[in-house]
Amino acid sequence: MDQLDALRIFLRVAEMASFTQAAQSLGLPKASISTAVQRLEAELGTRLLHRTTRRVQMTPDGQTFYERSRDLLSDIEELQGMFRQGATQLQGRLRVDMPMGIARAIVMPQLPAFMQAHPGLQIELSSTDRRVDLVREGFDCVLRVGPLGDSSLVARPLGRYRMINCASPAYLAAAGVPQSLDDLARHRLVHYASSLGGKPAGFEYTTAQDDDTPSFVAMQGALTVNNSDAYQAACLAGFGLIQVPEPGVKPLLDTGALVEVLPQFRAAPMQVSILYGNRRHVSQRLQVFMNWLAGIVQPHLRG
Repeated sequence: MDQLDALRIFLRVAEMASFTQAAQSLGLPKASISTAVQRLEAELGTRLLHRTTRRVQMTPDGQTFYERSRDLLSDIEELQGMFRQGATQLQGRLRVDMPMGIARAIVMPQLPAFMQAHPGLQIELSSTDRRVDLVREGFDCVLRVGPLGDSSLVARPLGRYRMINCASPAYLAAAGVPQSLDDLARHRLVHYASSLGGKPAGFEYTTAQDDDTPSFVAMQGALTVNNSDAYQAACLAGFGLIQVPEPGVKPLLDTGALVEVLPQFRAAPMQVSILYGNRRHVSQRLQVFMNWLAGIVQPHLRG
């Protein structure tokens, strides 16, 4: 194992805060991961990681070494790629994360063509509604819907999702079609909560005078879910109204499986952005992937 391999191992352990998870993601024995980090610390003459039975955390020296090593490896990979045989072919692995709805409806149908154009790439695609920690979990980039909170990451805004209120025909046949906000008192809302146990805010809406400032109407509802697939399935099953980005339900609206209601009281549009680490240089493979991702997502967004 050479120095570059040891640096890559240290970076993955530091980002995932776990020797076990780093070993699994790299396909190496845990003992090899631990030995590589120990040898690196011995050569440097300093401790890079605090180890306990529950977690792994970088020391101050480890944090400094991490930041310099990350930039160094990015530069080396870029330099090596310039002189490889067939240097125009992208090589390496990308780990990305995005919401389930975007992965299912937009990315997966077009991903085979991208992979065929770049056969030297391997992609680890995480699809979850929770907000992953890009640095600690070792992601190269994430596609995020909604407000941004981490200023240490670089954000590439793509546009905004228009939100749609909808329900199933069977539900509307039984409960009636709401025509005003007052009508919502007689209706049910499928509640969405990223962490179960929280109190949902209710039906969100804005008007032309609100300038995207949200207001809420408290609504009853017997079902709370914590992911987008279950949210959509609950609506199809007749549990009540949902409020979702338009692209995710457009096929269902086109076929009549779902029906839009209260179009004059939609929720505020949701910002869609690509986030990546604050590095001096972005690898060519990541830049190409982010450009491709932006190109296929933006036609579904508004400016």
